[in-house]
Amino acid sequence: MLDETILIEAGCSPGVIAHCKAVSRTAVSLAERMKRVNVDGELVRLGGFFHDIGRARSHDIHHALVGVKIGRELGFSEPLLAIIERHIGAGITAAEAERLGLPKKDYLPITPEEKIVSYADNLTKGASAMSFEGALERFRQILGPVHEGIDLLIRQHEEIQGWMK
Repeated sequence: MLDETILIEAGCSPGVIAHCKAVSRTAVSLAERMKRVNVDGELVRLGGFFHDIGRARSHDIHHALVGVKIGRELGFSEPLLAIIERHIGAGITAAEAERLGLPKKDYLPITPEEKIVSYADNLTKGASAMSFEGALERFRQILGPVHEGIDLLIRQHEEIQGWMK
């Protein structure tokens, strides 16, 4: 498959590739259930597949920016680059970005496609799907019980669930 070859040639490990495939499958499944918003299914598929391409060179929070650099070198579209940049967490505010050592700007998913891929990523640990409740508990364990990322994940979940009704 061409997509997998791109990840391999970028230097992604088999584990990262398996995760990207799983996120892509979940994102496509979510996109197919959208009733209240129009979604570009192919962009969602590609976004899920390439969201972690930056993990070829970095496994910290900067992998999103590294992924944008790799994607730009490969000629990815701007909408695909936006998914790669904004998939981290349930989005990151400019204040949190600055605390994490990222350039100070919002990394919040904006379009339905960006939100769906970010949400699918949050529902995927390794190559395994998890429930929203499992993802929420995982966020609480990683971030602490009152971190702004918890509220962002809850709002992301509610918005996407609303699009499916």
